[in-house]
Amino acid sequence: MPETLMLTVPDGTTFDAHVARPAGEARGGLVVIHEIWGLTDHIRAVADRFAGEGYVVIAPDILSHAGVAPAMGQELFALMNSTDEAARTAAQPRMREALAGGRAPEYAGWAVGALTAAIDWLDEQPGVDGRVGTVGFCFGGTYAFLLAAADDRVRAAVPFYGTAPDESRMPSIQGAVLALYGGKDAALMDALPTVRRDMTAAGVDFTAVVYDRAEHAFFNDAGLRYDADAAADAWDRTNAFLALHL
Repeated sequence: MPETLMLTVPDGTTFDAHVARPAGEARGGLVVIHEIWGLTDHIRAVADRFAGEGYVVIAPDILSHAGVAPAMGQELFALMNSTDEAARTAAQPRMREALAGGRAPEYAGWAVGALTAAIDWLDEQPGVDGRVGTVGFCFGGTYAFLLAAADDRVRAAVPFYGTAPDESRMPSIQGAVLALYGGKDAALMDALPTVRRDMTAAGVDFTAVVYDRAEHAFFNDAGLRYDADAAADAWDRTNAFLALHL
């Protein structure tokens, strides 16, 4: 059964996390990192799906620290994914204001510390045995990259449409990386050739998969950009990749 956990960051602050456990023996542990909307019902469901695949899963709420609690994130997501264009436009200023805390210079360091604390917790769980991976989406995809660079316990990282870390951080990535992109995600597509080059130069085991007809956020089945075919293939690839490396 899913459970809620509170963990402490080294600076003494705390954060909540959704935890899901497999029915049988664990085949490793996963940190699932949410989108810019925070720890929504969608991300909790994704965590539960991974538990169904045999992993001990922790999905931290790292956005409440920046001022966006799950209920607010759920509300913002609904507004920004409304079929009413006027409603989406009207919600944009509120969204920018709400997410300002997550762009503060000190926030990234706090967030990586929180995610590292999540790995500390996973390391103590029966059946994990050092087999730790991370999967993140959008904002969380960026942090999946950053966590892999910050913590050499990460054996496998799967960033969905995340921004790769600066070239200087890439040599710190010790685990394998499977990066998944929508071909219509212009900014990330423009950056991908350089990311591939720099990952190769850094010696990272890096694989990029591009779904040509998909957009950013193609995996979120509650959003306007959901692509069922791309999402199904990405799910299968992710599970095969995790099974190989964990």
